[in-house]
Amino acid sequence: MDDALLQWLRLREAADARARADTVTRRIVGALPSPGPVRVLDLATGAGSNVRYLAPRLPRPQHWLVVDRSAVLLAAMREQTRQLDIEIDARQMDLGSLDPALVAGQHLVTASALLDLVSEPWLRSLARHCRAAGAAALFTITYNGRSSCDPAEPEDGWVRDLLNRHQTRDKGLGGPAEGPGAGVCAERCFVHEGYRVERAPSDWRLGPDEAAMQRLLIDGWADAASEMAPERASAIAGWRARRLAHLDAGRSHITVNHDDLAAWLP
Repeated sequence: MDDALLQWLRLREAADARARADTVTRRIVGALPSPGPVRVLDLATGAGSNVRYLAPRLPRPQHWLVVDRSAVLLAAMREQTRQLDIEIDARQMDLGSLDPALVAGQHLVTASALLDLVSEPWLRSLARHCRAAGAAALFTITYNGRSSCDPAEPEDGWVRDLLNRHQTRDKGLGGPAEGPGAGVCAERCFVHEGYRVERAPSDWRLGPDEAAMQRLLIDGWADAASEMAPERASAIAGWRARRLAHLDAGRSHITVNHDDLAAWLP
């Protein structure tokens, strides 16, 4: 399971980096101590793509506390961040409940592709802990429920709707996940705690040259849709076959819409 996730994270890192909203990142950089030291907490760090993206853009020196439940992913993170001139403290732990001690003393709390997996109570707790610490926040690549495929297929819309319902299942992070509503929910939670908030699009635009990533995406959508509507398994399998045929013919383009969110104290 962790090895498959590591493969997915490696495939998507370049697409994530292209998609990220530079204006939102710059907004947060302007809210941090400069020069450092800057203390950063990266939640669900995975193989460290968020560290690799942000470290060159943040003031120096930096101390990172990175957290993930997977020892496999943390080992990959250590290997792939050796070249960065920063201090990294890695902790293997589950984020089902957010320990305020993780946030205390941090200047920035960040995560990539996490918020759509967590619940509203978890987001309220996160905003509250950030406020207590006086920390800024930067959350990127949060799925917002919209996507499009070219060439289009008649079932694209209802497969997406089934996926969006699947996204709201309980992922073990405080209750039913916010899924496509996570960006709006996070903004509401941080505004409630007195933060200024900016959101901006960070959309994947995947072309035929990213066939491996598209293939995993199509397979994942089909699996999620089938879990939600097993009675439609045959129709979903037909949709998957036609989407993969477009991919194999070199004509498949997929856009997946996300939001980046910055929150800082006035």
